[in-house]
Amino acid sequence: MLVHDRPVRPSTILNPGDEIRFLPQPRADREPEPRSLPSIDILYEDDDVIVVDKPAGLVVHPGAGREGGTLVDILIRTRPQMVGVGESGRWGIVHRLDRDTSGVMVAAKNVAAHSSLSAQFKEHTAHRRYVALVRGRPSKESGVIDATLGRHTKDRKRISAHTAKPRHAVTRWRVARRLGMFTLLDIFPETGRTHQIRVHLAAAGLPVVGDPVYGRSRGKEEGASRPARNISRVLHRQALHAAMLGFLHPATSCYMEFQSALPADMNEAISIAMGEMET
Repeated sequence: MLVHDRPVRPSTILNPGDEIRFLPQPRADREPEPRSLPSIDILYEDDDVIVVDKPAGLVVHPGAGREGGTLVDILIRTRPQMVGVGESGRWGIVHRLDRDTSGVMVAAKNVAAHSSLSAQFKEHTAHRRYVALVRGRPSKESGVIDATLGRHTKDRKRISAHTAKPRHAVTRWRVARRLGMFTLLDIFPETGRTHQIRVHLAAAGLPVVGDPVYGRSRGKEEGASRPARNISRVLHRQALHAAMLGFLHPATSCYMEFQSALPADMNEAISIAMGEMET
């Protein structure tokens, strides 16, 4: 869609007198090979939305260095009506999870649903709960991390508080279980900045176990503890999982909430931490 012959974002507010021109519906950039696409678990689907349980290792949409085999490719292959919904190449996407973060996600199947869901995430009215296994022992049972985030001034691949363009970010957490030198946390992000949970927890001295970017250890370095080394053998990514997502249905305005159980690798890592407490 063009307004006064200029492209606009889905969130653009129109004013009386604006000249609007609709472009022909775009076609998919490529036809992904069926055998190259992994399967995903669908938690819910109707004419407006699809809720999936994303596995760790699956990239959400094409980008730099990743042109195929993404969640978007999986969705549009059997749901071609999603092509043209939202940004090019990110059809249907209203929020994201990092490649190696697992858990529940929602995508929009039409323009109206995309607009409604995008607004809920932008206004922070969607409810989210993550589960993270972190290294460290919090001195309190719950807390709030309120620290601005943005691209690192020297390393553009990293997110940091040391940034030229800081953006407001708030993460709430509470202890779910203490596991010796590790802690299982419930995380409630109030904002949705890139890598927010991982950066905030690392800054608070509670890095997510297995985080290759913001964690200080992956259990393989000289002098690493035995439980850290054992966990690194079964957990090959950050121990972060999107366990719950709640939102208002775009068509009915009814509140819907979906849960995703902890995946096997995180359960195994937790079991190792528990076993070390008993030895």
